Amino acid sequence: MTADHRDADRCERALASLRGLAVGDALGSQFFVPTHYPALKRRELPPAPWQWTDDTEMACSVLSVLTTHFRIDQDALARSFADHHDFDRGYGPAVNRLLRLIREGGDWRELSAALFNGHGSWGNGAAMRIAPLGAWYADDPEQATHQAEISAYVTHQHREAVVGAMAVAAAAALVAGAPHTLAPHELLDGVLALIPRSAVQAGLRRARDMLDYADSGTVAAVLGCGRRTSAHDTVPFTLWAAARHLGDYETAFWSTVQAGGDMDTTCAIVGGIVAAGPGGAPPRAWLDGAEPLPAWAPTAAR
Repeated sequence: MTADHRDADRCERALASLRGLAVGDALGSQFFVPTHYPALKRRELPPAPWQWTDDTEMACSVLSVLTTHFRIDQDALARSFADHHDFDRGYGPAVNRLLRLIREGGDWRELSAALFNGHGSWGNGAAMRIAPLGAWYADDPEQATHQAEISAYVTHQHREAVVGAMAVAAAAALVAGAPHTLAPHELLDGVLALIPRSAVQAGLRRARDMLDYADSGTVAAVLGCGRRTSAHDTVPFTLWAAARHLGDYETAFWSTVQAGGDMDTTCAIVGGIVAAGPGGAPPRAWLDGAEPLPAWAPTAAR
């Protein structure tokens, strides 16, 4: 296989993950609207179209940098985040300010490191956008975790946020690269072997112990489901949900969203992982109901 073919295959995998991420993000965000609560309980779709949030916008930047540089270039990623920043997409206050200052000429290294009294953000923003990168590196999960780590530092420099991004990228890489649908324990064991000791890793070990649980609400009560928007309150639950429902996007989505919490982000992470693997694409009607990806998002390797 030539380098051009490898790049095309990588982009195709990453785009499949991105579409799954965007649908999960867009549809999950609808259930913050009180009038849609009854539909959630009945597992019914709200009226389309569904608008995606900052999760998808930032994921598009990640893939744009990969298709241009074939790796994560941090300066290019920071510029893309800042240039495409839409204040109305649901960004957190700290990231809104960070991206505005980068646009005005600030150094992302100093700005990101200074967040939260110099500790850096431990939010789930670096994890929510990273599944397409994992799918891109399906042939090298270790490289997926390395590139995810590099990408996280642009906005999130706390150890837990970084490891959260590494874990999601590892999961997407393993799912996209497997010749068959992975068993739940295979996926979580694979991720645990690729990430360092952290609260995220400890949460994933608890998630591994809960794979025989069927009720996502019970699992979320133990692991968290993003209510605190931290990486360690989000990533273990999302990897549990993805691991249990590989190859079945629709069931994965409903299991995730019915747990509540940060529903656009949890559904984006789960959707990006599940869609990276065989049989994991969203239903056609769901793809049609979600807002199209932005015109500047890549559609093929350059």
